[in-house]
Amino acid sequence: MARFPGVDYLLIDSQFSEQELMVRQTARQFTDERVLPVIRDCFREGRFPCELIPEMGRLGFFGANIEGYGCAAMSNVEYGLIMQELERGDSAVRSFASVQGGLVMYPILTYGSEEQKQRWLPQMQSGAALGCFGLTEPGFGSNPAGMLTRAKREGACWVINGEKTWITNGSVADVAIVWARTDEGIRGFLVEKGTPGFASSDLHGKLSMRASVTSSLSFTDCRVPESALLPGAKGLKAALGCLTQARYGIGWGVIGAAMDCYETARSYSLVRKQFDDKPIASHQLVQEKLADMITEITKAQLLALHVGRLKDQGKIEPAHISMLKRNNVGIALDCARKSRDLLGGNGIMDEYPIMRHMCNLETVKTYEGTDHIHTLVIGERVTGVAAYK
Repeated sequence: MARFPGVDYLLIDSQFSEQELMVRQTARQFTDERVLPVIRDCFREGRFPCELIPEMGRLGFFGANIEGYGCAAMSNVEYGLIMQELERGDSAVRSFASVQGGLVMYPILTYGSEEQKQRWLPQMQSGAALGCFGLTEPGFGSNPAGMLTRAKREGACWVINGEKTWITNGSVADVAIVWARTDEGIRGFLVEKGTPGFASSDLHGKLSMRASVTSSLSFTDCRVPESALLPGAKGLKAALGCLTQARYGIGWGVIGAAMDCYETARSYSLVRKQFDDKPIASHQLVQEKLADMITEITKAQLLALHVGRLKDQGKIEPAHISMLKRNNVGIALDCARKSRDLLGGNGIMDEYPIMRHMCNLETVKTYEGTDHIHTLVIGERVTGVAAYK
């Protein structure tokens, strides 16, 4: 299989350190050698390539930007480059790593007790234990404040009742971070697989993110000990803080999907001949589409890099990440559509990755804050008026 040459129109590689380029190369090689040979079949069969999990752990991809507990302690830019390369393989692979690190390991690190950190983080870093994040409910997606799941204190235990859905890794997770309404406000809990009253089931019939495990979780008088409570996870703000971490990874990841679509279309246009036996790359309308794509990818790269540097400097705001996610998912989806167009009929064949990326990106545009929600977050940031209240 040919090695991915990269997409660097504006010499952005010159802005990365030697260490950052080395991290990207490690993730790039993993994607080329381990993800791409299997991902088409995984998408067809609707399964996640679980055989890759131990290797991803050894390479430090889980919780890469976490320090301590066996984690790699990478910078946020290095972490972003990993997400970029994993999503170049498939959104499901990046999503798996995003959930494990950003939505499970991060809240345990930030809100958990030392005992919880010591128990779970080293195992999760290696991939020996998997996690999921239970916030979204059947009736409450963009409005998590409306959640119906409740946890009631009974003696030394908590009893949880409710349902969560659209949960990545839900049925394969060893532990779920579950957000529930209590008499003390919204709180986060660690609910282990096999706990009586806790059940999971996979969602089927997806035409997008087919290589990702997507589940529903149900809690029926699910009794957990006081030690399952994340002591620092108080209020909806704690849950949204976790989403901010994951959205940051998405903003980098979708650049990889856009790159793969663009490079597939560019290469194809040089060998596909039409009209007077000339490659279609010689046609003005084809070059216009390629010019549009490389321009938007370059802008997305610059945005991701600057946001990453701000995050490493401790200057990032959630509204900054909303712009990153909203813009970069939008341009990635547009690149997928333009690339599909350039391949004509071949663009719908799974011999090429474009339709797979396009389908996946329709989901990525929606989850962890829809395009509309991030629009309103940015709008509030620039006007001071919350239009969604």
